[in-house]
Amino acid sequence: MLFAWAEGQAREVGAARGLAVQQIDTGAFADDPRQHAWLAGAGFDRVRSWWQMSRPVTPAEAGLVPDPERWEKNGVLFRAVGSADDGMPDEADLRAVHEVLEGAFTDHFNSREETFAEFVHRLRQDPGHRWDHWWLAEIVDAGAPVAAGALVATESISDDGPNGSYVDYLGVLSNARGRGVAKGLLHTVIADAAARDRDRVGLEVDADSPTGADGLYTSMGWTTAYMTQSWHKDVPVATPGADA
Repeated sequence: MLFAWAEGQAREVGAARGLAVQQIDTGAFADDPRQHAWLAGAGFDRVRSWWQMSRPVTPAEAGLVPDPERWEKNGVLFRAVGSADDGMPDEADLRAVHEVLEGAFTDHFNSREETFAEFVHRLRQDPGHRWDHWWLAEIVDAGAPVAAGALVATESISDDGPNGSYVDYLGVLSNARGRGVAKGLLHTVIADAAARDRDRVGLEVDADSPTGADGLYTSMGWTTAYMTQSWHKDVPVATPGADA
């Protein structure tokens, strides 16, 4: 019954977006065969696996970078998204984050173009959303600053201990790779977490990706806590039997 309800919702969303097919994306733990059987029986396909990684944070790591708000190394400026006069985040900075992530993830699994409005609305729905957890990396050694990397994090709430930070997105444009941008952004979020008295930073890595991105995280202290899976089903927006 719930799967049928979800398909009805997918058709409504797809129709509102003008799509012929609306994808349903759901997840399961890798070691949950009962859930796998339910999903397969409802017509879902397992399409990807993910490492859920975590790294402990110590108070001393607050000094890992000079200042998580703003620091520079080797011609790259790492800075938090700015604030406008009304206290809200600077829109130009938010757009720069969106543009970097759109460009960095173009060739990644299940990537699709997302408008700036869709991007901001979706990320604001996260229970751990915090505007002061967004960072930009800018190349500054060739004239005017050029956005080259971005990291969006959230706060992970814990009921029985310190909270943590979680990296939702980390992207670096291809023309800036090899300059330590990703590592600098990760050092920034670790230092920020330590300064906030948090004890961990979590993130998700595509286990099926051929890029070997997990090597960077492993080298910086992340280990895999558990694995999850993505399951997809493409739902035709037009109701079967109805006029297209």
